[in-house]
Amino acid sequence: MPSHKIVVCGGGGFIGGHLVADLLRQGKKVRSVDVKPFEEWFQMFPEAENLQLDLQDKENCERAVADVDLVYNLAADMGGMGFIENNKALCMLSVLTNTHMLMAARDKGVERFFYSSSACVYNGEKQTNPDVVALKESDAYPALPEDGYGWEKLFSERMCRHFEEDYGLECRVARYHNVYGPLGTWTGGREKAPAAICRKVIEAKHSGSNQIEIWGDGKQTRSFMYIDDCTLGTRKIAESEIHEPLNLGSDELVTINQLVDIVEEIAGVKLKRNYNLSAPKGVNGRNSDNTLIQEKLNWAPSVRLREGLALTYAWIENEMLASKLLVGAAK
Repeated sequence: MPSHKIVVCGGGGFIGGHLVADLLRQGKKVRSVDVKPFEEWFQMFPEAENLQLDLQDKENCERAVADVDLVYNLAADMGGMGFIENNKALCMLSVLTNTHMLMAARDKGVERFFYSSSACVYNGEKQTNPDVVALKESDAYPALPEDGYGWEKLFSERMCRHFEEDYGLECRVARYHNVYGPLGTWTGGREKAPAAICRKVIEAKHSGSNQIEIWGDGKQTRSFMYIDDCTLGTRKIAESEIHEPLNLGSDELVTINQLVDIVEEIAGVKLKRNYNLSAPKGVNGRNSDNTLIQEKLNWAPSVRLREGLALTYAWIENEMLASKLLVGAAK
């Protein structure tokens, strides 16, 4: 498809920043939009047109999509399980962003619209066992998604579908499964499990405490997708002729305990584990069934967890050392 100009909404965030970088490397003309002040953007590129706009406002959405052919809508209030379980209304307000973006794209003649959905749309009753059967795209119905954030994502998927049916706006949807990597959030409450575990192991190693708190019993299972797989998969899905939502995630299933094992190995430590059973832990099991994406695109995420975590751990440790947040860092 032709793409004379592309807008990345949420371009100041973790995934959005990596996507902007990837598109610029492809020689694309990119506009990057985010609600955060410029100094809070995860990455900023002078080659892009950078705008600070609140995309819950329809007029700002019209400004964001003016003269663009392709929209990547990654803008949303979100974070790890601790954030989404305690901010359900805030997460659901993101429905304003996607609705107004769709309306603006329709009115301004945008050719194609990509929406970043989430594995949180899947029926919770299919995720009660750590030995989960990998979730295929049809498992989103009958609908019983994650309360708050998951409902917003599922509703917005439907909105994309109906804008395509009723107005001819070409829409593509990817359901992201636990994206991690360098330049992501690793502290402050919005971080996800890989970054949180890396930070906790680094703190324990440098402080000499030799112990770590784990949310839940550590037996809950997940798959985690490295950021490079996410950006490549996002572009592939956006540029494809696949109209239904697709899983975009690794199918390498691990327990949270196994995730800690890998990070401990990278750090060269073995820590005492303290399990916080009252902390948010999400569903008991979730994994990505990649049958459909392999069939449709002849591709699926392939970066192994050990490889991606080593890169992520090194980046977070450097950030913590530079921020002087480590006790006993000189040891």
